Formats: sequence, C-alpha cells, structure tokens
Amino acid sequence: MGFAAVGDVRLFYTDDGSGDTTLLLVHGWGADSHQWSPHIPSFIEKFRVIAVDLRGHGYSSCEQTGNHPPRMAEDLVALLDQLGVERCVAVGHSMGGVIVSRLAVEHPARVEAVVGVDPGYGRPDEIVAMAVAMRETPAVQIDEWCYTAASPAWLREWHRRRLLATPPHVLTEAYDGLWSGPEAIGSRGAAEPYLTRRACPVLTFWTDPTQAAWESGLFTHPASRTVCWQGSGHRLHEERPAEFTLVVNQWLKEISR
Repeated sequence: MGFAAVGDVRLFYTDDGSGDTTLLLVHGWGADSHQWSPHIPSFIEKFRVIAVDLRGHGYSSCEQTGNHPPRMAEDLVALLDQLGVERCVAVGHSMGGVIVSRLAVEHPARVEAVVGVDPGYGRPDEIVAMAVAMRETPAVQIDEWCYTAASPAWLREWHRRRLLATPPHVLTEAYDGLWSGPEAIGSRGAAEPYLTRRACPVLTFWTDPTQAAWESGLFTHPASRTVCWQGSGHRLHEERPAEFTLVVNQWLKEISR
C-alpha cells in the first residue's frame, strides 16, 4: 500500500483488512481518503478495505486536465486491476457517489453493489442552476451549504483545510464535471436514464426525503433501498459514523444471503 502509478498520475491508497468482499471507499469533492478514518476500523473487521485519494486530491498527483469524475472512475478501474480486485462494493460520498455509480454502469462486472452517501446527482433544475452560477465562488464558501446546526465545528474546519490544500484547477474541473460537463449527471434529467442502468443492489443515504423518494423510483435491483437522515449535513456519514457503518454492514449481510 502507499502509491500506485495509474496512467498519468500517482494515486495514494490504503489497503487493509481481509475477506471475501472488498470495499472501495471513494471520497467527495475537495476531500480525501481521510474522510473514511472513522469507518475503516469497523469495516476491516469483516472486509478488505481500499481507500483512495482521487487524482488531484489528498496525496495523489494531478495533471492540468482530466481531473473530472469520468476519468477518476477509470483511474479506479486501473487501481483495482493493479491490486488484483475483480469485484468490489463501491462506496462513495457526494462526487464519490457519482463515481461509484459510473463504475456500476460502465464496468458492471467489477461492482457487486453500490453505497452512495448524499451523492452529487439527480438534483432539481433550480439547484443545478444555482450550482452552475456558483462556479467562480471560492470553494470554502461553496462548502458552507454542506452543514446544518447539528454539524460539528471540527468537521467544518477539517474540510475547510482540505479544500485550501486542493489545487484550484482540480476543484474547478471536477466541479464542472459534476454540474455542467458533457457527461455530468447532476440534474435529474441527465441522471434518470443513466442511473437506471445500474443493475446491482444500491443503498443510498440522503438528507432530503424528496431526493430519497426520487431515487427509489430508479432502482432496478429488488435489494436496493434508500435511507434518509433528515437534519444531518451533507457529510452525514462523518457526522454519524457508528450508525453509518452499522447500517452498511447490516445491508451487506442481507444482500449476501
């Protein structure tokens, strides 16, 4: 574990635990794999767990272009190849939720199941328009919408520091890839036909019951379901780590029967 040369970048990753199932943990925009530190100790009791810094994030390198979700998804396929992982449960937060859904659609043989955490897809048109309009806004200001009164101060500060450490061109290109790029699925109109192509079981955590209800209508596998934690912030898995790992572990046990 450490670094892997993947195409034109070096990806930092950790590889811990063991088991018949491998979890691939994918962080969100402007974060890194430290985001999963509260969850890894629980997950490695049952699974092999790979946590990776996406290109341009954390300790991974980047190029001047190509720092967007579709390319990041292909990086992960190459990393799985290097690590000898044929299939995985792909777990992703926010932009990571987009990336793991791309893996399930574009590389279905590699993905046993998907877990999405307040994923960055399928938003109403007015939210997408707002996001596009905020393109030139400093990342730390965009990040303010991620929290509620229940969000702890340490979490705000941790992500503020991560955003300040992420190259601005990476943040901009990845942000465009979420909301306005040619393969973006940020809007419901773009997301619906794409997400219905996920054939595997999907578990999605949302903070908005409207979003949860919307995605429930797109599932194709009978074991798929949504969980809604109203009152939580966008990084609900970091705000409620013990509950998050409990729900994921229980669901994975159910679908493996």
